[in-house]
Amino acid sequence: MDAITSGDCIKGVVPIENSLGGPINITYDLLSHDYDLKIESEIIININHNLLAPKGVKIEDITDVYSHYQALVQCHNYLEKMGFKIHPTSSTAYAAKIIQKSKNVSAIGTLKAAELYDLHVLKKNIQDATNNQTRFIVLSNNDSNNRINVKTAIVFSLYEDNPGGLYGILGIFAEFNINLTKIESRPSKKYLGDYIFFIDFEGHRKDENISKILTLIENNTSFFKVLGSYYLIE
Repeated sequence: MDAITSGDCIKGVVPIENSLGGPINITYDLLSHDYDLKIESEIIININHNLLAPKGVKIEDITDVYSHYQALVQCHNYLEKMGFKIHPTSSTAYAAKIIQKSKNVSAIGTLKAAELYDLHVLKKNIQDATNNQTRFIVLSNNDSNNRINVKTAIVFSLYEDNPGGLYGILGIFAEFNINLTKIESRPSKKYLGDYIFFIDFEGHRKDENISKILTLIENNTSFFKVLGSYYLIE
């Protein structure tokens, strides 16, 4: 996200949801609070996790495992059965990098990471379920101009002491017969019990009815932000 904002790159790809671990909260938080970027498209990828270690290290030598928190969650059953001590890292790639010259440690990562960092694959496909998928979003300074099979993402917060506030916002979509595809809530980081809401729904933000909906929501919320209109890359 920093690289897009600074102009070092045009687009970036980040995970936002996993079929086993659920939403990637840090992505939601960064999009709502820290970066003014747009979601251009989404990609859904089948995820296979592998146990990697420096060459010469055997699986019976392993005591500790490093990886991104989501990878650790998605491999919970295997890690618990093996009795490994887990260590969250900023990414699976970073985990593979930092164990290169270590003993008694391993990382959960991709086969490509094993190739890049000269690691041995001790065991393939250690994730808890075979239908493990992660939804990634492509970020840029502009969202998609595609108007077919497109969705729009927004984030907003409600006014304080407003009974039925969320019900009222959701009712706007029902009034215009717009289908919601996802709804998430996250702490607003202001105080305990205060939340912001993320909603994805069918349609492009520039469509006539969608534009009306966005105006109504903005006029009835204390904080409102359009995260972009995007399509699925297949």
